[in-house]
Amino acid sequence: MKTAHCKYLYSADDMPQLEDRSVDLVVTSPPYPMIEMWDECFARQDGRIARALGRCDGWKAFSLMHGVLDGVWDEMGRVLKPGGFVCINIGDAVRKMGDDFGLFTNHARIVSAMVKRGMTPLPCILWRKQTNAPNKFMGSGMLPAGAYVTLEHEYILIFRKGGKRTFETAGQRRVRRESAIFWEERNHWYSDIWYDLKGARQRLADGSVRKRSGAFPFEVPYRLINMYSVTGDRVLDPFSGIGTTMFAAMTSGRSSVTFEIEAAFEPVLPAEAGRTEDIKSFSNRWMQSRIDRHCLFVEERARAGRPIRYINRNYGFPVVTRQETDLFLRPLAEVRTNGNGHITIEYADLPFRQTPNPFK
Repeated sequence: MKTAHCKYLYSADDMPQLEDRSVDLVVTSPPYPMIEMWDECFARQDGRIARALGRCDGWKAFSLMHGVLDGVWDEMGRVLKPGGFVCINIGDAVRKMGDDFGLFTNHARIVSAMVKRGMTPLPCILWRKQTNAPNKFMGSGMLPAGAYVTLEHEYILIFRKGGKRTFETAGQRRVRRESAIFWEERNHWYSDIWYDLKGARQRLADGSVRKRSGAFPFEVPYRLINMYSVTGDRVLDPFSGIGTTMFAAMTSGRSSVTFEIEAAFEPVLPAEAGRTEDIKSFSNRWMQSRIDRHCLFVEERARAGRPIRYINRNYGFPVVTRQETDLFLRPLAEVRTNGNGHITIEYADLPFRQTPNPFK
């Protein structure tokens, strides 16, 4: 039986306790500089930010806010293993400072910060978060030349520390094969634009902090964790919020450590789960849904007269490529809360299978 350990810590001061090169993947969404709901958060950490905002010096405030984030990026670079990946969800900001309206390019500033720290930028993902509002124009509306393009996307920036990760031993290569994703998932997840994910509505125990919180939906960290790590890896989120990355790591069979300086936040189950459902049942349902979607894909492919050559050894259903034949979604067997934000998860050794396999 495999074991994963997840730790949710309420102080970023604990991050120096992490060992050098002890993290395989970083998945995070920091506070967005120059988005008004995070002004207070940044100003508490650097009093100069409030003064810059008070005199409408937007670019000075922008620089100081990113200076706060830079300290976290320094620690992140220290604890990340060579070959490890960094995935940062960030949005640019549009804001009026005095009489001047403009765009504050958070994604460009973070790319620059990562390059300075020796990270290699890789192709990023545009997360298209289109609004349902009927009136999308900004500025003068239909009249040129004072209207502005509506900002309806965020970035998922992707970096690697050093060269390509290697899998030296037979055991490491076996775990990598078991951590494969389905062919049809690969074609969708590795696209450079994600259209299908909406922002997450949060249920916070302390309603006063709702306006200072901006969690991404569970599917975002879940995809990234499965794209850029293998089972048993350690995932770091230095801006944990309500713990979405931690729950995605549990569902993926990874260990994790997360940090959050806002004591009013506490880990809550993903929005898709419902507050009365535990993470074990949610995670196993989530894995079952992946299997169900794959089986539907296989059926549709067969009806189209496009046979599939390979069979997954663990489940017995068809898969498109040889790389999927060892794919194994390990079910959660037991979840134990050990106090001080520490959670231990035990995983079953048998393949996850709740419904009959239609291909046997």
